[in-house]
Amino acid sequence: MAPKKVLLLGLGMQGKAALHDLVHHSDAYHVTVVDSRPDLEAYLARYPSERVTGRRIHMTAETDVASLMKNVGVVIEALPAPHAVAMGRLAAGLGVNLVCSMYYLNPKEPDAQKIQAQKEILREIDREAKANTVAILPEFGMDPGIDLVLGAKALSEMDEVSEFYSYGAGFPTHGAANNPLKYKFSWSPIGVMRAYLRPAKIISRGRIVEIAAEEIFAKENTHMLELEEIGVPLECYPNGNSVNYAELFGLRDTVQEMARYACRLPGHCAFWEVMAKCGFLNEEPVNVGETPVSAAQFTAALLGSQSQFQYADDEQDVTLIRADVRGKREGKKSRIVYQLLDRRDLSTGFTSMQRTVGFTMSLGAQLIMEGRLKKTGLLSPIDVPYDLLAQGLAKHGMHIVRQELPWG
Repeated sequence: MAPKKVLLLGLGMQGKAALHDLVHHSDAYHVTVVDSRPDLEAYLARYPSERVTGRRIHMTAETDVASLMKNVGVVIEALPAPHAVAMGRLAAGLGVNLVCSMYYLNPKEPDAQKIQAQKEILREIDREAKANTVAILPEFGMDPGIDLVLGAKALSEMDEVSEFYSYGAGFPTHGAANNPLKYKFSWSPIGVMRAYLRPAKIISRGRIVEIAAEEIFAKENTHMLELEEIGVPLECYPNGNSVNYAELFGLRDTVQEMARYACRLPGHCAFWEVMAKCGFLNEEPVNVGETPVSAAQFTAALLGSQSQFQYADDEQDVTLIRADVRGKREGKKSRIVYQLLDRRDLSTGFTSMQRTVGFTMSLGAQLIMEGRLKKTGLLSPIDVPYDLLAQGLAKHGMHIVRQELPWG
């Protein structure tokens, strides 16, 4: 039997986890890894050469990337966010399946005309993917990704929905929270900085409420979440555009309260509110002497370069994904929660963030390659059946818990 060919673009933290999962999932896969990092060959030497090969290519060399895409069944795109839409567009045009964890609609874009232009590009990707009978699956990681599948499952059990709250969290365990921020990077520091200066939209009393980027950490926009299984309260701040997801779920005209939140250990929001309001997260360059420097990139480089903000080999991170839906079921008030709580696997060294993002991208590629995800076009995580996700995660010891809780 000929090997099933996978192209992995990017060998960062999440790409490494996706590669590990593909190689250990089945002998049938052959993975070509594309990255420009100098240690590419040295890292890949840990895998059998007949299963994994490397190509050192810069992502700006689109012709070279396209030539590799043409020869595979699916692409896992694990590159920095600015590459996401371009790679999705390229794959759709070439007739190649693709999975990634990034947003395709820029959640930071405030300009209505630019948003419409972005949506037209997405419609083009959808048309080309359908014409070529392939699937383009973005946002298939932890958050977004697993959270949307859990949300869709909870919603499917309700007859009426009044409130919908979604949570995604990544933070150190108590023993690893040993620096002034009580936080360590389990994904790209510049990605964290960009997510920390992103406007948000929630729905409150049926109306859209817009929250400015520099206000997402303000006390009036945050709340505490206390879960016995975590042991410490978590600060929750609004994360992105909940209105988009209300429309995706078909709830926009009926839901009264809806919001997506990210969670951190106590004290995080107060610090980053000051940083945001002081300009440390701005993308626009400022002159340092005669050198233009992006404040966000400086902040990311400063924090990311310090070992105190990196996980040691014996330290664990925690990820939490939680969908909390409230409404009516069979004529009675009901509250249904789906939740996944995971910690770093010290035996493999992969952080929980790598497991929930990288393994999830790998699972999406496997579902496509094995014919279990049959839809084509530009897909959403809610197009992935809950049972397939739950079974795939359970193989890694990540178990989803369902609860029915009192409400009202």
